[in-house]
Amino acid sequence: MKTASTLLVIALLGAVGAGGYWLGTRAPTPGSATATVAAPAAAASAQSKLLYYRNPMGLADTSPTPKKDSMGMDYIAVYEGEDSSAAPGAANQIRISTEKVQKLGVRTEAASLRPLGKAVRAAGRIEPDERRMFAISPKFEGYVERLFVNATGQPVSKGQALFEVYSPELVSAQREYLIALQGVQAMQGAGADAQAGMKQLAEASLARLRNWDLSPEQVNALVRSAQATRTITFRSPMSGIVTEKKALQGMRFMPGDALYQVTDLSSVWVVADVFEQDIAQIKLGALAKVTINAYPQQVFEGRISYVYPTLKAETRTVAVRAELPNPGQLLKPGMFAQIELPVGAKAPVLTVPDSAVIATGTRNIVLVQLKEGRFEPREVELGARGENFVEIVKGIREGEPVVVSANFLIDAESNLKAVLGGLGASAGAASSAQGGAPAAVGHKAEGSVESIDAKDGSLTIHHGAIASLKWPPMTMEFKTANAGLLAGLKAGQTVRFEFVERQPGEYVVTAIAASSPAGAGSQSTR
Repeated sequence: MKTASTLLVIALLGAVGAGGYWLGTRAPTPGSATATVAAPAAAASAQSKLLYYRNPMGLADTSPTPKKDSMGMDYIAVYEGEDSSAAPGAANQIRISTEKVQKLGVRTEAASLRPLGKAVRAAGRIEPDERRMFAISPKFEGYVERLFVNATGQPVSKGQALFEVYSPELVSAQREYLIALQGVQAMQGAGADAQAGMKQLAEASLARLRNWDLSPEQVNALVRSAQATRTITFRSPMSGIVTEKKALQGMRFMPGDALYQVTDLSSVWVVADVFEQDIAQIKLGALAKVTINAYPQQVFEGRISYVYPTLKAETRTVAVRAELPNPGQLLKPGMFAQIELPVGAKAPVLTVPDSAVIATGTRNIVLVQLKEGRFEPREVELGARGENFVEIVKGIREGEPVVVSANFLIDAESNLKAVLGGLGASAGAASSAQGGAPAAVGHKAEGSVESIDAKDGSLTIHHGAIASLKWPPMTMEFKTANAGLLAGLKAGQTVRFEFVERQPGEYVVTAIAASSPAGAGSQSTR
């Protein structure tokens, strides 16, 4: 019984295995799951025909079979209906995979209209208003008898006594005036000529006292007392601060010696050094905002009152003066200041961020995003510069997205210099179904191959004159965009070729073909 059961189980297992094998080897029907999965791939293959593989660096170099360029990047497949490289201007475009775009951190911003304002900033210093400074200098010889203000920095008010002096000349002049007054009184009964002469003498003595800065009050006191005073007191002509004091008790002074200097600091100047390129934007009367390190939370405002007429050759700057009120005398002469002058046009203009512009030295380039992973370098004409933005006069339109970050990384990732070499060149012809490439971008020439270095991927060509570069005939070495371009070439062979300047002094052949003898078929361009 046990033997029979064992045989029955073995038979059932054999039947199950045979059935599974038959199901696995049976061809799937059109309605099966396997056919459903395979259908899209088959449909895609039938719908899009592979034309060729193009260079990932934007060079006009194609291949009928998959390959890698000299940097190890895979060539990109181009299908029928996607032959974007044959479109007008496509040769001047940069193509980077979406994955690379994300890794590079590419960010775009639309060109837009905005008022282009900016602020000119300059370093300056606080200086006293020169029109509010007064020096006290006696006009006669004498001695300092007494000091009423004996410290620099001491505040004084208008009319306050500063110092008292004794001068023999001043005493003599007072006595002469008193004698002349007595003579006028004594000559009242004399003739008209005698009276006139005495009056002239009195007036001359009085003028001498006034020229020595005696005040009307001091002259009146002299007349009333009819006695010459031994000393005279000098008073402050204005309210302010004693910024300079040379007078010492008992010292002798000569005519013209500046014994005191009083400065009114209720209003001060800020003299800032503005760079030469910004001076044309500075206007008289413009508002100036001033910040001081001592008061970082406070902003002082004034007006531009003067632009100095000379330039400092050492720093290429022009001094600009602004006047500031100084309530509380917070602003001290000698303090460093930062001045900010808002300038710029009020009418909106087309602008892009500063970071969007790549300056090559001879022209300015902006990368315009056409679609995801495709960028077109545009040569633009720049206008005025503002705060983080620059005006675009010509080259792009409002609303076009431009690359504002990682544009230099795009330059490094792609062969931007080669693409720029083709700006303005005509578009290449459409590729053939057998994988023919569009015409190369750059310069065309004819010549003969002197030598080939397959290991280095270069060749030496003696070429004729090149009109696009104004080159005479010469022999020079060229790099090749890929090693496949050297296949079939031999030394001494006459060729037609196209090349671009990938970087200064490095010229790269992007297409080359052997020149056919008369009546023979031409070799296809690689």
